[in-house]
Amino acid sequence: MSSVWSQKNGEILVIYFNDAKILDESRINQIHADLNDMVGKSEHGKIVLNFQNVAFMSSAMIGKLILIHKKCKADKVNIKLSNISGNIMEVFKIMKLNKLFDIHPDEAQAIKAFDKGAGWFG
Repeated sequence: MSSVWSQKNGEILVIYFNDAKILDESRINQIHADLNDMVGKSEHGKIVLNFQNVAFMSSAMIGKLILIHKKCKADKVNIKLSNISGNIMEVFKIMKLNKLFDIHPDEAQAIKAFDKGAGWFG
């Protein structure tokens, strides 16, 4: 089973996660590889990572998200995060990742934020 799936919303590539809990190291590496591949294929340089299905993720996965953010910045891809659960958001706040990533409550608001020209690299 694929670790992520995507769909286009206009010029924006929205990526969804299949796992409710992202804990297993091999799965995390697969997700990272899949995300890297998708960032490279983003035609318009606009991506939303939608975490609606994710209830928990390990610190290793958070590390991979930071690497994806760096890749997006290097590739001039604008990335936004949405639908982050309360538990994960607390960890993001503790680690000050809410300052690194451009985070929105839901997918619609993340997509709308592209129109506002809000924060190019999150």
